[in-house]
Order: sequence, then structure tokens, then C-alpha cells
Amino acid sequence: MPLDHAWLLAHLPHQGSMCLLDGVTEWNARLIRCTASSHRHADNPLRAQDGLGAVCGVEYAAQAMAAHGALLTAAAGVPRAGYLASVRSVDLHVARLDDIAADLDIEAERLSGDDNTILYDFRVAVGNRLLLSGRATVVLDADKWGGST
Repeated sequence: MPLDHAWLLAHLPHQGSMCLLDGVTEWNARLIRCTASSHRHADNPLRAQDGLGAVCGVEYAAQAMAAHGALLTAAAGVPRAGYLASVRSVDLHVARLDDIAADLDIEAERLSGDDNTILYDFRVAVGNRLLLSGRATVVLDADKWGGST
């Protein structure tokens, strides 16, 4: 069953216009697929004067990963805070996202992980047209590691 923008607002820390996704279209223990139209919005918080750079697609993917974590931990209670620790092998196939007329399809696939770190592959596309892809490492509860500040 698809999950809408209201569900995302209730389950992610991203609020207001910073919640970039429109909804979750499909998910299982390994994979999540989301859709977004906010790349076309003039008030997109990531947008610069010259538009929305394709690298901003990484944030769309990160929010999909956060939604995946919320879905996986829903039965266990409160989701743990996740932090994007690294992004690698990012391939940008377009310069901008704001000039893409269709909704974005965002996919994040969990490749491996343990109780504290998760490795995801991600892709942002429109239909069969790949816009960007890469890998991201998410660290859970990173603020609890190490000493105090």
C-alpha cells in the first residue's frame, strides 16, 4: 500500500518543504521506492539561484533511506536517528533536476548492514532515464558514539 506525504511528515525528521518526497510507492526489507515532485518547486529549500543541481538528488535518496529505516523499525518502536556518514561513487547524468518535467523515482537498496551502519545503493530516475546514482553509508545514533562535546 502506498504511503503518502502525510505519512512521511509523521515518520521523518524532515518537516515542511524540507520533506522532499511525495510518498513511498513500494518497499520491503531490502528496498524502498519513492516518488517526488518537489524538484520543480520554486520554494525548494535546496534550490540555488541558478536552479536545483543534480547533486541535490543525494538528499532525495537520503530521505528515502530514512523512510526505509522508519518502516523497518515501525514494529520495534521509535526509529533511531540516522546520519549520512559518506557518499561514494556518485554518477551525475544531468546537471540539474529542476528542469525535469516528470516526477522523480527514487530507489534505495540496502546492500549490507549491522546494528550501527547500513550501506545503500541509490538511484534517482525518471522512467528508464537514470539521473544520478551512488552509494551511501548511514550511521545510526552517531551522536551517542564517542565522547561529549
